[in-house]
Amino acid sequence: MSKNSKPRMLLGYILIIAFVVSGSLLSVSLWGGKPESLPKSQAVVIEGGMTLAEFGQKNEIPKPILKKVFNLTSPDDLKKDIHSFGISEDKIKEKTKKAMALSAEESSKNWVKIPVKFLLWIVFLALVFIRMRSGKISAKMRKVLYLAALTIFGIILGSEPGAMGTVKDAIHLYATEGVIFPPRIIAFSIFLLTVFLANKYICSWGCQVGTLQDLIFRLGRNAQDSKGIIRQYKPSFLLTNSVRVIFLIVFVGVAFLWGSDIIEPVDPFKIYRPTSLSIIGAIFLFMLLVLSLFIYRPWCHFFCPFGLVGWVVEKISLFKIKVNYETCIACGSCEKACPSTVMGAILRRDRVIPDCFSCATCMDICPTKSISFARGKRLRPPVGHFDRKKAE
Repeated sequence: MSKNSKPRMLLGYILIIAFVVSGSLLSVSLWGGKPESLPKSQAVVIEGGMTLAEFGQKNEIPKPILKKVFNLTSPDDLKKDIHSFGISEDKIKEKTKKAMALSAEESSKNWVKIPVKFLLWIVFLALVFIRMRSGKISAKMRKVLYLAALTIFGIILGSEPGAMGTVKDAIHLYATEGVIFPPRIIAFSIFLLTVFLANKYICSWGCQVGTLQDLIFRLGRNAQDSKGIIRQYKPSFLLTNSVRVIFLIVFVGVAFLWGSDIIEPVDPFKIYRPTSLSIIGAIFLFMLLVLSLFIYRPWCHFFCPFGLVGWVVEKISLFKIKVNYETCIACGSCEKACPSTVMGAILRRDRVIPDCFSCATCMDICPTKSISFARGKRLRPPVGHFDRKKAE
């Protein structure tokens, strides 16, 4: 290892964080307009003798929402007493709050940016898929692709939408307002489709926070991306997934019992909206990104709700990392080079397979090119395959 490796790593880390923060500040100022956050829900006020028009003015409810809630057929309906519609006050409040929540969701979205982002995701992921299928993702190319992903989908196009938000925000909105925002469900379905088609590809190559963590982790590795120039750790899947499951349970419980979003204050996607970071959020983000030098994708493994859902779906992914045991020499290079414990599980098939982020490190490092990103079921190693290697 060169004496200058660690200083270069530190310099690279500082430059990446500075690039992301400064670039995001500039991008947010250029996009302007949409806040990408929701106003707090307010109580609906109903007073005796109130007309529908007065009800709308008192609660700042737009006419289109009044029309939807009360099924208005004429402008004259606004002059009617609010109680003349045959709807109880409790039902009025419930329907109004739900309609207002959906309206606020819709108005908080940038409907120019979102379709552009999804289109670019499709193009970018398709290009990565082609290169990966042909085995042409080297250590250097991997870093270039991660940098491109976080620049396009994070810095330029912002923190939203993101795969994690489709789970987090959907749960919180339903827990607090009792509604489901249809566009979010569509986005969630598209993200899950990418997981099904190509083993967690949206997390692997499209997530603006995932690729940032991955790029930072690679700074602490050698030029071949085969081992760390600093000590890097591989927490057991039992530990990481247990924490992730507990975290999701706590998140859901707090959302339904108290209406709070415990992820919001520490949401790492806010690095692409730096002005929205609180002190607590900034401290957590700093710790997370420092930890990313030593542990592979800590947010994804320990906390991300979509990461947990994606891990379940990737069990039936069409394309995945596979091993050809006819040419595999059981050298263990892929297992050692893998940034997590997943390749060991895929190679030996002796335990539950953890999250695989399809980074292609194993493919690049394999001396016999026995690892591929291919369709079909993973095979189990022949009996004694690894024992024979030990005996040699």
